[in-house]
Amino acid sequence: MRIKPTLIVMLKEPRPGRVKTRLGRDIGMGAAAWWFRHQTARLLRRLDDPRWQLILAVAPDRDGLQSRVWPAHLPRLPQGGGDLGARMARVFRSLPPGPACIIGGDIPGVTPAHVARAFAALGGHDAAFGPAPDGGYWLIGLRHPGRAPAGFLTGVRWSTEHAMADSIATLPGHRIARVDTLADVDTAADLAPATPD
Repeated sequence: MRIKPTLIVMLKEPRPGRVKTRLGRDIGMGAAAWWFRHQTARLLRRLDDPRWQLILAVAPDRDGLQSRVWPAHLPRLPQGGGDLGARMARVFRSLPPGPACIIGGDIPGVTPAHVARAFAALGGHDAAFGPAPDGGYWLIGLRHPGRAPAGFLTGVRWSTEHAMADSIATLPGHRIARVDTLADVDTAADLAPATPD
C-alpha cells in the first residue's frame, strides 16, 4: 500500500504585531495581519487536496491549537520553541513515515501542481527545495523525515540570501532536488504580483 505524503503549512495566529512584521512596517500591523489571515484562507482552500494529508503547524502553541481562524477539519500540531530551523526539524521528526513537505502561509503563487511536483521529485531524491528569488525557499521536503541528520537546519542564516544554501549544507550526502521558484511576501513591494485562486 502506498503511503500518502504529508504537506505541512507553518502558520502563526494572524494577530497585529505578531505576524508579517516586516510587511507591517510598510502597510501597518493591522493591515499585514488582515492580509495574512485572508492569504492563508485562500491557500488552505487551494491546497486541501486528496493526494496528500494537509496538516497545520501552528504558533503560538496553545492559541494556535485552539484558534478558530483556520478550518476546523484540518489537523494541527504545535510548532514549539526555537528558531525556524528548530521548529521545522521538530515538525518533520514528529510525522508518520512517508514523504513530507513544509511550506509557509505567505506564498500567494503556490498551487497544487507545485506541491505535486515537489512530491514527485522526492521519488528520486532525499530532499527537495522550492527556491525563492531572495536566496531563501518556500518549500522544503524530505523523503524520509524521521531520518533527518542530527544537525538538520541548525546554523542557518534565516531571512538572508544564504538561507537555502545553509539549509542544504545541513544535509550532507543527500540527493537534493530543486523545484519551482516562487516568491513569498515580506514587504509591500512583494504584494504587487497577481495571485492565483
